[in-house]
Amino acid sequence: MSPRLENKIAIVTGAGSGIGRACALALAREGARLSLVGRRKAQLDVVAREIGNSALVLPADVSKKPDIDRIIEETVAHWGGLNVLLNNAGVMRPGTAEQITEQQWDETFNLNVRGLWLLSRAALPHLRKAGGGSIINLASVLGINGARNRAAYAASKGAVVLLTKCMAIDHGHEKIRVNCICPSFIETELTAAVISQAPDPEAARRERTALHPLGRLGRPEDIAGLAVYLASNESAWVTGTAFPVDGGYLAV
Repeated sequence: MSPRLENKIAIVTGAGSGIGRACALALAREGARLSLVGRRKAQLDVVAREIGNSALVLPADVSKKPDIDRIIEETVAHWGGLNVLLNNAGVMRPGTAEQITEQQWDETFNLNVRGLWLLSRAALPHLRKAGGGSIINLASVLGINGARNRAAYAASKGAVVLLTKCMAIDHGHEKIRVNCICPSFIETELTAAVISQAPDPEAARRERTALHPLGRLGRPEDIAGLAVYLASNESAWVTGTAFPVDGGYLAV
């Protein structure tokens, strides 16, 4: 059998670690040619070496429009087109609506929402030229349900969920599909920092684990399989959907 993503060209943001890295490796295993995007070139280089010749390293900040334009231009020039965009880059600043600073609010929305929108907008002409394609946005279960001390983060991920649905409606007639994945607590550098900053890290881990009926926190690889499906032609009739991948978190 041919790889599921043979001849597909994909951009993955936040590809140097965590969910982005796992998704990039999974897409590559299924035959995709990748542009790996992130702020830290050294981490991207490590992922590129794991993948081999089918990876292009593009250090960039997706909250900055000149970087976004360069990502698209260099991807199309190097690979010859674009079929898949996986918007994974993001930031989480904890706090209530009172506690969060204006700077933290702006940083959260600039990266989690504005950057995602700008990169998607820049990708659309190339997906259209390819006869269609797939945009996969990483949101969160907190874009569906709220949580304590996550005012800015949850609001930004809620915006991602609804932007996903609006883009799916607007571009479905062009065979451009737009979906989002909503993970719960995944073990990454980002979440490790959250736990380590708690007054009692072990208690914080137990508390978060108990929220998931499957009895464990998620792993980046738990997200990667769905990303491959949404990038592939197997999901040709799937668009505008927010997929919780959450160990049962939303069922509780």
